[in-house]
Amino acid sequence: MLPSTKSNIFCKFEKIAKMKKSDLRKIYLEKRKKMSREEVNSQSEKIFQNFVAHYNLENAKKIHLFLSIAKFNEVNTFYFLKYFREHNIRVFIPKIVQNRLISIEFTPETKMEVSSWGIAEPVSNEDCGVVDYDFVITPLLYCDSEGNRVGFGKGYYDGFFKTINPNCKKVGVGFFPPKENIDDVSEADVPLDYLITGDNTLSFGGEL
Repeated sequence: MLPSTKSNIFCKFEKIAKMKKSDLRKIYLEKRKKMSREEVNSQSEKIFQNFVAHYNLENAKKIHLFLSIAKFNEVNTFYFLKYFREHNIRVFIPKIVQNRLISIEFTPETKMEVSSWGIAEPVSNEDCGVVDYDFVITPLLYCDSEGNRVGFGKGYYDGFFKTINPNCKKVGVGFFPPKENIDDVSEADVPLDYLITGDNTLSFGGEL
């Protein structure tokens, strides 16, 4: 079990710089864009290994998992998907319908199509209605030392988090450790419980 980042990792800094989400988005989009496919896959596998090493998945039954988009250099979630299927854990994936994120169960029989963005997604527009996930594995560009994330600015996951059981573990996966804090956090933002990088699993006040 790792201590909270608030009391451990960041205590050596007297003051952490603050930046706007828009500035952080530009910085970390560029950093991620410069990563090679080999780096993305290598770091993704380390992130996956950290996930299975730090969480007890024996009783996990339902996990919400995004399907990574290779052209955006997102964390490759194939490692997670393969493991969950091998261990009979039900997997649910996101889809944006009428400007909100819904959840659809993903099985080998799920019918998929390519969206106008060139992204594979389920044909169905029917939300599964599940609210008690064991984990919600969440994409991000950056996460600060308080668990506040920078995504693409649409707020889909913040809205989704408000519809599920508050005990669901919200786990961000990303390539970069917290350095700067986000200056313009809003009331609509829902912080993560954990961040997993290739080097660390960080807790924002929760228990592993």
